Amino acid sequence: MLKLDFYVQHLVREGASALHIASNAPVRFAFPGGDRSSTKPIEHAQVVLVLEETAPPAAMDQLLRGKPATYVHVTDAGVRVTVNVDPVRSTEWIVSVRPGDAPAERPSERPEPVRPSIGRVPDVTRPMIEPAPQRPRLDARAPAAIEGTRPLEAPKPAAPAAPVMSSHAENAMEAAGVNVDPVPGEPRINHYLRMMVAVGASDLHLSSDVVPLVRRHGEMMPLYARGIASDQELRAMLLEITPTRNKEEFAKVHDTDFAHMIEGLSRFRANLFMDRKGIGGVFRQIPFDILPPEKLGIPPKVLELCNLSKGLVLVTGPTGSGKSTTLATLIDHINQRRADHIITIEDPIEFVHPNKKCLVNQREISTHTQSFKSALRAALREDPDIVLVGEMRDLETIAIAIETAETGHLVFGTLHTTSAPSTVDRIIDQFPADRQEQIRTMLSESLRGVISQVLCKKKGGGRVAAYEVLITTSAVSNLIREGKTYQLQSVLQTGRALGMQSMNDHLLELVKTGKVEAEEAYLKANDKQVFKDLLNKNEIPFKMPGT
Repeated sequence: MLKLDFYVQHLVREGASALHIASNAPVRFAFPGGDRSSTKPIEHAQVVLVLEETAPPAAMDQLLRGKPATYVHVTDAGVRVTVNVDPVRSTEWIVSVRPGDAPAERPSERPEPVRPSIGRVPDVTRPMIEPAPQRPRLDARAPAAIEGTRPLEAPKPAAPAAPVMSSHAENAMEAAGVNVDPVPGEPRINHYLRMMVAVGASDLHLSSDVVPLVRRHGEMMPLYARGIASDQELRAMLLEITPTRNKEEFAKVHDTDFAHMIEGLSRFRANLFMDRKGIGGVFRQIPFDILPPEKLGIPPKVLELCNLSKGLVLVTGPTGSGKSTTLATLIDHINQRRADHIITIEDPIEFVHPNKKCLVNQREISTHTQSFKSALRAALREDPDIVLVGEMRDLETIAIAIETAETGHLVFGTLHTTSAPSTVDRIIDQFPADRQEQIRTMLSESLRGVISQVLCKKKGGGRVAAYEVLITTSAVSNLIREGKTYQLQSVLQTGRALGMQSMNDHLLELVKTGKVEAEEAYLKANDKQVFKDLLNKNEIPFKMPGT
């Protein structure tokens, strides 16, 4: 049973005049004596899925473009309803469903027609986001009970096959002559990106001979039941939005990075690559709005680093751990409170920072400058107060960043390390043995703090960051200078009064507060045996993943 049909069944049986579904709000049924609501709110992604099963492609495209849409739906029981949808914003839709004057006859069933390839929209308008295997499927779960009404009968479990457009909806769409071709004048990739944002995914993955996939709540899931693209079809769609410079780079080295934007929706960091089957692309959503520190859960001591006038602050973590988001929040925090000059050096530019109290100049590698190291050299002559280095990827960039911090500037940078002690070791090990003692001295004097982070799956959906925070004190400086970085882990344990915290401590806190499952925290812990002992010490039930 379709999810919308399930709600309509309840609407008709109880004699309600209308059904109202809004993102992140309880489902409401309108009665002459007043509204009755469900006990739990429905997420925006679930609202999108409810509509996506029944809305004609033309109506769905309108909604994804932020325009209201109205369509008629006929349920499996033959009930005709009118559906009005108002997309207030990209993450909030308001749906009103009202029954028609009389039931309509169901269109005759017929075998499902063969669909064309990804080049046409019919292949890419049926999303297939499914919850993780351990969670109950949305379409196999009854909606929350409605106060003051009889309990609903749970629908039959969905078939294991991938969900596709119902045949009666497809017949009605074809009979009405609905245009299912791509929107004229807009790149075809935009439809995928709009759908990705609508279902609450962070990344879109397109590969040759594979259905489109997205990363939602940290897990890879199919976006559409159909839509396998050949290398030739996918190449035409991806190169349609690729800047000329990046096309040339891709032709030479078979991968390239650039930014793509949909006005009024979001920016996207794009990476094109080649694999054994052909071309592929990954798009990371970069929202226009920068999240406030309290939304990210950034520790207060980290925000105090934004008040420094000089020094080096490093944000580290594996790929996809939210480093860019954290850095954007810290820069925005400075932008709102200080009257300084900020220079960012990125590849490519991700979050866009408007001038607030600060002057912000954002430079992109290969577009505005040749490399990180050349941009850093030039920055010293551009009168900056704060410099953000998107990635400290080589010895020379690291050396110039440390020198910049030593010359009286506040420098923010990133490294792909998993802990604060390993970050210090990584920087020192980048240099030849005959220079390491000098770099230890320079780093001990310029380093002000290290924030290492990972993203954990949150209970109930979404993700939450866990942070390890090392604040440079005289004791920390001495350990770095003397090459005793192995003792930094002990400093993290004893420096809690100074705002320091280890990754294991924060993961344990997330488990205790009910935000993260113990098994998920265990998987993200750097020292798993120590974390397991912490769980046992705090009498927290724990089951080894995979057992």
